[in-house]
This record gives sequence, structure tokens and C-alpha cells, in this order.
Amino acid sequence: MSDCTFCSIGAGTIPASVVAETPNGMAFRDLNPAAPVHVLVIPKAHAADSAADPINADLWFELMGLVRQVVAKEHLEEGWRLVTNVGPDAGQSVHHLHLHLLGGRRMSWPPG
Repeated sequence: MSDCTFCSIGAGTIPASVVAETPNGMAFRDLNPAAPVHVLVIPKAHAADSAADPINADLWFELMGLVRQVVAKEHLEEGWRLVTNVGPDAGQSVHHLHLHLLGGRRMSWPPG
């Protein structure tokens, strides 16, 4: 999708601080971090969200592998949180599937 910011980041036409990458996915630092470590994990190909554009299990496993790589690189073994926002009530602002990996501080519950 040509007007999608995350598609452009995945294609390398918009720069990002990349933490880890696979052939089909990318993990990069959030520009407005909500925690000391705040990394977004995306599929490079467009997917509006997990409900609107279901993705195959192999891609989900690849994205989760990226999460594990970032956890190890950022030394988040003491704890981390993975969040995805789907739809306006959840606060989704970019309509491209993305996972927020948060860590580096104690998280509270309930979130939001």
C-alpha cells in the first residue's frame, strides 16, 4: 500500500532505527516510546490488522521470532509486554498490523 507509513518503513524508503529484521518482518524503535524499550514489530507486506487481514501462521511465527531476538538484544529477560491495538476503540492509529514490545521498566496492571 503506497500511502502506508509502515509499508514504507518495511520497504526501506522511510528510515527507521532497525533492531532486528527477517525476510518478511522488521523490528524498529518507536519514535514516541512509552517505555525505556519500545520496539514495533511489523510484517513488511501490508496487513491492515490481524482481524481485517488474517496472516498465515508462518508469518506470525516469524514475527514472534523477531520479538525473541529483540528481547535478547535488549536484555529484557526480567519481563516485557507485547501489545497490539486493533480498531479505533483500542487506539489503533496506523492501519498496518504492528506489535508493541515494551520493556525496561516494571509494568502495571491493568494497562490502559
